[in-house]
Amino acid sequence: MARAQPLDFATLEAAARWYVDLRGEVPDEAVREAHRRWLERDPRHVQAWERLGRLQDKLGQLSPGVARPTLASARAKRRDVLKVLSILLMAGGAGTLAWNTTALPTLMADQRTGTGERRRVRLDDGSQLQLNTATAVDIRYSDTLREVRLLQGEIQIETARDALARPFVVHTAEGSIRALGTRFVVRHDAEQTLVSVQEHAVEVRCADLPGAALRVDAGQQLSFHRDALGSVQRAVPQSDAWTRDMLVVNDWRLGDFVRELQRYRPGHLGCDPAVAALRISGAFHLASTDTVLDNLTSTLPVRIRRFSRFWASVEPV
Repeated sequence: MARAQPLDFATLEAAARWYVDLRGEVPDEAVREAHRRWLERDPRHVQAWERLGRLQDKLGQLSPGVARPTLASARAKRRDVLKVLSILLMAGGAGTLAWNTTALPTLMADQRTGTGERRRVRLDDGSQLQLNTATAVDIRYSDTLREVRLLQGEIQIETARDALARPFVVHTAEGSIRALGTRFVVRHDAEQTLVSVQEHAVEVRCADLPGAALRVDAGQQLSFHRDALGSVQRAVPQSDAWTRDMLVVNDWRLGDFVRELQRYRPGHLGCDPAVAALRISGAFHLASTDTVLDNLTSTLPVRIRRFSRFWASVEPV
């Protein structure tokens, strides 16, 4: 028997979305077919869906006043997805995992955004914090240190001068970034952190080698893991365009573009391998990902196939 794989937050959230999508209104065959394809793409999708099945059995043992309002009231709204997701996580024992591998801290984070949402926050010292799509952070200020812990997603920090001269440090699962009077972007993906500096500089340390530090100056970027610092490279132009609700790309593969756009769109957005190597450049407004997709059809030999508002694919004409 194949060993069960760990279920990440994205997989569990997708299962919760499918639950509310299939239970909210009577789904048509296209939605059911899209769900079947989602199940076939990855064994972890099946695991997550089976966990939901076991969850319903457990809830069935509770009193109707507890079980029915909890699941039967789920609708295609974020708060209802979170209801299902939180119960799904707890049923799977996810609450015992470490902070950097569980989804529960993101649900309880000091600041968080949903998929497609962006937010600006002014911190107590006057520093500016911007959260990109699907981002969660904890904020801790003490008498000696200003700390932001990026649990998932992407942030931009613009530090303010501090009357107490406290260091400003951003933590991720892979390590820490100390601001040296600066504006910079930090993105946490899977087991990697990327820092891109717009002004001044930062000092980066990975979690397993705290004694080794690397300086990253304005116009530069660095990717790092828990046990290794990458090499300093020239920063990708317009890497902070999302702070202006834009996605700016220059000669990207269409497959990479679609993968990036997926971050701002709930549900599934795929790209057929037959068109993934096409090149794309331009500036795109993130306010409407549907409009961005529709515009692709006027500049590239592609069509957009939609099964539901939560499932779309870019395919050859």
